Amino acid sequence: MPAVVPELEGITLGGAVAGCSVESSSHRHGGFHDGCLEYEVLTGEGEVITCSPARDPLVFDMIHGSYGTLGILTRLAFQLVPARPYVRMEYRQFADFDSFQADLLAQCRGGDADFIDAILHGPRSFVVCLGRSAATAPYVSSYRWLDIYHRSTRERHEDYLTTYDYCFRYDTECHWLTQTVPLLTSRPVRLAAGKLVLGSTNLIRWSHRLERLLGKKRRPDVICDVFLPARRFEELYRWHERSLGYFPLWVVPYRVPRMYPWVAPAHAARMADDLLIDCAIYGMPNGDPDVDLSEVLERKVFELDGIKTLISRNHYSVDRFWEIYNRPVYDEVKRRLDPSGVFGDLYEKVHRVA
Repeated sequence: MPAVVPELEGITLGGAVAGCSVESSSHRHGGFHDGCLEYEVLTGEGEVITCSPARDPLVFDMIHGSYGTLGILTRLAFQLVPARPYVRMEYRQFADFDSFQADLLAQCRGGDADFIDAILHGPRSFVVCLGRSAATAPYVSSYRWLDIYHRSTRERHEDYLTTYDYCFRYDTECHWLTQTVPLLTSRPVRLAAGKLVLGSTNLIRWSHRLERLLGKKRRPDVICDVFLPARRFEELYRWHERSLGYFPLWVVPYRVPRMYPWVAPAHAARMADDLLIDCAIYGMPNGDPDVDLSEVLERKVFELDGIKTLISRNHYSVDRFWEIYNRPVYDEVKRRLDPSGVFGDLYEKVHRVA
């Protein structure tokens, strides 16, 4: 299996590189990009180039996190790691944040789990999810249809999944976006129509159809991954509980092999930690006409020396954006791969606030 497997079945390999995919093996292996060996890239000039850590390493590194603005990935080679048929899950449940965080960090620094992530169900319900590869399993659970994976982490202490189903355990609900339409969490509805509507690809397709049918609401829900140095995770959580109060949250420890060159040097110095915590907020309502929670979150993450993926709405001014992202290096690679601006500028492409 790949060292890091993106959690939704519809995520492409090119998207995993350009959009910074992480998962529960990231505490060891970093992002999907960190397991890649070589890229074939179609440039804005129509040239096909090959790059790797040894051959044109700057271009290789800058394709990661470029969101398609430097070139189009047409082929890549990536590392495989040994896999067994099953994953044994251990769910370690805590009623307070301090105990939860201490265990999570201890597991990252000295534990033997192959996979580590966590789900914060609420202010008094925290679960560290540990996965260990297994050759055999006394039983196998499935969360591909009637049962809901993230709820099981609160109800069970142990579970077994096939390795494939483990990799895509969040796909059926698109994490927990089905709870925005409560009927989709009902077993009778799932029994009758689950095959047509469940799964990330189906859910995203239906959301686009309904948006056109019902008219776009004033402001979309918050869907965002934010990365904080591990030392500042508690500050983010305390602020989130007090100011936003939305649950569940998905938490993924992320070992940075080395700071990526697309991060501005001054911001990289502020982060200054080889272990980041990805705190993912998926589906938080954002309907208050006077307060845009997406923008509030963005400001707080910068204040805490963090960085967020650019898959969501972005509110940065030009100056603030290039405080975080390394403009001189980005511009250097842009001039080489896309001097005519065929693919657009990174800031202009991701600065979507409507």
